[in-house]
Amino acid sequence: MVTSDSFDGRLTFYPGNLTVTLPFVNLMKKHGTLFLNAYTNSPICCPSRAAMWSGLFTHLTESWNNFKGLESNYTTWMDLMQKHGYHTQKYGKVDYISGHHSLSNRVEAWTRDVDFLLRQEGRPMVNLTGENFGSSTFKTSPYWLEKVMYEAIKIPKWIPLSDMHPIDYYSSYTKNCTGHFTKKEIRDIRAFYYAMCAETDAMLGEIILALKDTGLLKRTIIIFTADHGELAMEHQQFYKMSMYEGSSHVPLLVMGPNIKAQHRVSNVVSLVDIYPTMLDIAGIPLPHNLSGYSLMPLLSEKADETLSRSPHPTWVLSEFHGCNVNSSTYMLRTDKWKYIVYSNDHSIPPQLFDLFADPDELTNVATTYREVAHSLEKKLRSIIDFPKVSASVHEYNKKQFINWKQSVGQNYSNIIANLRWHQDWLKDPKKYERAIDKWLK
Repeated sequence: MVTSDSFDGRLTFYPGNLTVTLPFVNLMKKHGTLFLNAYTNSPICCPSRAAMWSGLFTHLTESWNNFKGLESNYTTWMDLMQKHGYHTQKYGKVDYISGHHSLSNRVEAWTRDVDFLLRQEGRPMVNLTGENFGSSTFKTSPYWLEKVMYEAIKIPKWIPLSDMHPIDYYSSYTKNCTGHFTKKEIRDIRAFYYAMCAETDAMLGEIILALKDTGLLKRTIIIFTADHGELAMEHQQFYKMSMYEGSSHVPLLVMGPNIKAQHRVSNVVSLVDIYPTMLDIAGIPLPHNLSGYSLMPLLSEKADETLSRSPHPTWVLSEFHGCNVNSSTYMLRTDKWKYIVYSNDHSIPPQLFDLFADPDELTNVATTYREVAHSLEKKLRSIIDFPKVSASVHEYNKKQFINWKQSVGQNYSNIIANLRWHQDWLKDPKKYERAIDKWLK
């Protein structure tokens, strides 16, 4: 399995793939199966990967943010394969274990309920460099930019800041995206992002070619996916942490023996399905407590021989509890509908998008199609008690922040003032400390 970071799944099919050359993604499409509607279960690195490696929804493992993932001794699908005699090996970024990422990242997540608004990122920018170190700044080289059809890049439509959903405004502000951007700036950001995707495709190609050179390609099932996407200035945001398509829609391609070639699957699926799929491929019995379902019945030429007999549900769940969003967020995706609810101490309106009629997700039709929204709300509540989950996240955030504050002692004021939000914080540090004190009472 090859997993990328920040790869927009829409680039694997038309029209997104007209903007950048992805020869090895196209190779997998030609010789394998492409899932057109695959989603992350949480649009941020660690929680998303925790879902992928555990086969469980985010709230079940309490993988709340980039600091809180799985425990180091958690049994993953790879551990089960090893127990059944398979030789397994991980390379590169794994990032599903608790305790990693920056101090800023975790403090921003813990304090998202505090009544203040601070820019937590530098203004999105592009940078030419010889190598890509995975920074949130969009970095690439002229070589990869040549793979991008610059004039084909779409400038996303933005709604006025005053008309934004309140959660979107918070996200856009904390990501430092509420200022003016020229069309050239936006197109450059998107071009650099697509160039980074071209480089990722080349890395995928190195693996495919290495397997070919060793004669193993025809005997190997390859899965390519990502932990989340990248907004790349859609909805006046960059990064992820959003249920919009650019952030939550991930690539999922499978190629190998007995996998249907040139096959397209429109069913909605998600990353928790990786766990049972990997075990199904290996012929290992599936645990009964998984949130995911094996995808082999949807992609195998010998579907009758798969261990999974349960049909995949017609919905997927994604949730987010981390930084840059001041509310726990829950998304239910069905055939053409995407329903998003927010659960915190305030009354925040839900969002409903018709992805067939409005693929750019610019028109919230929750009040227009009240019966649809009510039906999806009922379905969502049957899957997850999201007010209860949100309350658990609130409690966790306060407890973790109090523990951290006590651990730094007299250095607290200096440390918290110099996190990523320092430019805004230092304008009135006492004001922001008082806001935190009020939140903690």
